[in-house]
Amino acid sequence: MNESNILAVTGACTLAVVVVHSVTFAIGRKIGRYNVVDVAWGIGFVVVAAVAAVVGRGDPSRRWLLLALVSIWGLRLSWHIHRKTAGQGEDRRYANLLRGASVGQVVRKVFLLQGFLTLFISFPLQLSAVTGPTPTPLLAVTALGVAVWLLGFTFEALGDRQLREFKSDPAHRGVIMDRGLWSWTRHPNYFGDACVWWGLWLVTVNGWVPLATAVSPLVMTYFLVDVSGARLTEKYMKGRPGFAEYRERTAYFVPRPPRKVRQS
Repeated sequence: MNESNILAVTGACTLAVVVVHSVTFAIGRKIGRYNVVDVAWGIGFVVVAAVAAVVGRGDPSRRWLLLALVSIWGLRLSWHIHRKTAGQGEDRRYANLLRGASVGQVVRKVFLLQGFLTLFISFPLQLSAVTGPTPTPLLAVTALGVAVWLLGFTFEALGDRQLREFKSDPAHRGVIMDRGLWSWTRHPNYFGDACVWWGLWLVTVNGWVPLATAVSPLVMTYFLVDVSGARLTEKYMKGRPGFAEYRERTAYFVPRPPRKVRQS
């Protein structure tokens, strides 16, 4: 591993994330809602992967593979969120978090936090960009990583599409989505997101050192399960008609066939 190169990669990635979130903050101030930061979430990772691929001096095939995988995931996610939120008001998560907050508090609670998480979660990509080729015995791990990424991307993209099509029917207003992937897990999009990042991490594994960076996908999974993802979504869904029955028969996060609920 080239120590000077990892400093260059991390420094360049940090600068890139600062630029992304500074522009996003300016846009949020102009349009009067800060949930635009969710659109920048995927873009931030794409920018980091691109910078790491260009500045890094490690194995080129792995650098460009990771850039391709991150770009496919991140650009789709950002476009999906943009289309979902365009023309809407502030997300109630941010409205609750930022009620009465000063500009400085907005920057700290939203933009600095997300910028830090972007850099921390993407550290395996940064480290991978400065390390040598993957040994032949570990190429099976690379293949497994691509397979896990593909599984996650499919769950996330298909889950989002199924929910969007379900909500587009006026007859489904107020009805719990419990079809397709949503009958196997209450959060196929968040489960898919977690798989994407575990898959990317597996692709970066080319020896013992990258194993220490497993904390990055662990943090991402923790946020998706217990902080800003599934747990928070269910907080707002609690009490909706049919949700208690849906929760009883459907897995929380990791998919499984739906249970048969006993009729009282």
